[in-house]
Amino acid sequence: MNKNIISASILSADFARLGEDIASVLDAGVDWVHFDVMDNHYVPNLSFGPLICKAIKNYGIKAPIDVHLMIKPVDRIIADFAKAGADYITFHPEASEHVDRTIQLIIDNGCKPGLVLNPATPISVLEYVIDKLDMILLMSVNPGFPNQKFIPAVMSKITHIRKLIDQSGKNIRLEIDGGVKKDNIKAISEQGVDTFVIGSAIFDTDDYQMTLKDLKAQLA
Repeated sequence: MNKNIISASILSADFARLGEDIASVLDAGVDWVHFDVMDNHYVPNLSFGPLICKAIKNYGIKAPIDVHLMIKPVDRIIADFAKAGADYITFHPEASEHVDRTIQLIIDNGCKPGLVLNPATPISVLEYVIDKLDMILLMSVNPGFPNQKFIPAVMSKITHIRKLIDQSGKNIRLEIDGGVKKDNIKAISEQGVDTFVIGSAIFDTDDYQMTLKDLKAQLA
């Protein structure tokens, strides 16, 4: 079983002092940095691109960078994020004309590929590509905005995907994004998730260290 990872979604960070704020959450116990990349096309919002990723690396952030591309078309930007320092790159199958080709493009650029499933995306999309994946990211909200409530129906989907991962025999991380908080992280973990994207539930608190301690206590 994979070690539990908390990936901080910087969409909820203080953009006026981004490098400093990211360093603070990492010092407090966060494992990875999560990038929610939005294009105002695939999703109705606009966030940031590879330049911000590069700036964070140049600032001295050494933690793994977990890039979630909510953009369409997706292939064009992959090499830019790889060059900027991404470790994992995940994308939505709806945003690619050829899912297998996009996965291969991520691998060819030296990053670990992942597929993102929206709450209503069928699991069958994984069937012919699961052997190439290092991550499956399950959206527990509809993509595009921070501070949304967790969609309970996603819980049964977690169980199905955990079973698929176990059957594949591959070391694939199962990540969840959306509405993850101290009061539901334990139940989500028990369904088989090992990687948790958390934004406002960390960045909107006054004491990052205490918040991380509480979240990790739930996982323990």
